[in-house]
Amino acid sequence: MRNKVAILTLLLLTSLLSNDLFAQGCSMCRAVAETSVAGGNTQGSGLNAGILYIMVFPYILIGVGFFFWFRHRKQLQKEQDS
Repeated sequence: MRNKVAILTLLLLTSLLSNDLFAQGCSMCRAVAETSVAGGNTQGSGLNAGILYIMVFPYILIGVGFFFWFRHRKQLQKEQDS
């Protein structure tokens, strides 16, 4: 159990600290899109909507996975209690 907590903590810290490394491309795309919108181009707003659209799906998948994991764990606990 202690090993699992240590691994989970390490993964959480790694994901939080490396966020800036992976977000550089998106911030550059967003800056270009905002500049083009300021210049009168309408393609930038579509690019921003596309970035948000792509960003939502990993969170949905993680949420669905957590839901099924929680439900399965709850069923196992009921079986052990009976």
